[in-house]
Amino acid sequence: MGLQTKMTVYVALAGVLALLGGIVYYASLDNVKLEQAEIELASVELKDVNTINNQATFDVTFLVKNPSDKTFTVAVITYELYTDETLLGSGQYSAVDVAMPGRAVFYSGAEVPLKSTFVINKSEINSEIYEAMIENRINSFSAEGVLTTQTSWSTVDKEFTSGF
Repeated sequence: MGLQTKMTVYVALAGVLALLGGIVYYASLDNVKLEQAEIELASVELKDVNTINNQATFDVTFLVKNPSDKTFTVAVITYELYTDETLLGSGQYSAVDVAMPGRAVFYSGAEVPLKSTFVINKSEINSEIYEAMIENRINSFSAEGVLTTQTSWSTVDKEFTSGF
């Protein structure tokens, strides 16, 4: 192979690497705006009590806000739910199996509630707390977790803590 042919291959490889680097750089420009996404625990509501299996099902609602001018979607919210600093368990909202055009879209200034189903087993927590939960006697909850936001180019994970 001649010197000119080798130089052409090297220049082509350098061009491809520069193009890939440019794509990564362009995608990272969204990260600052995606990190501005806000999330708060909006409600925890009793949905169903299964007395046979000693399980209670709750709807956990998060309010996600977009204060930036960048449109995004939410892929996943993973969280741990607490009451009075007692861990009730872990839960997850997921839209990973839904194509991006089918997910809730967060335009600039949008506030969208996202619901997750949360199941508590009586055997896994204090029975007094379980009874208080199914009788709606607990009014304060908090959640800690990770919010994953996406655009067509970027994905950002943001840790959060919220409660009411």
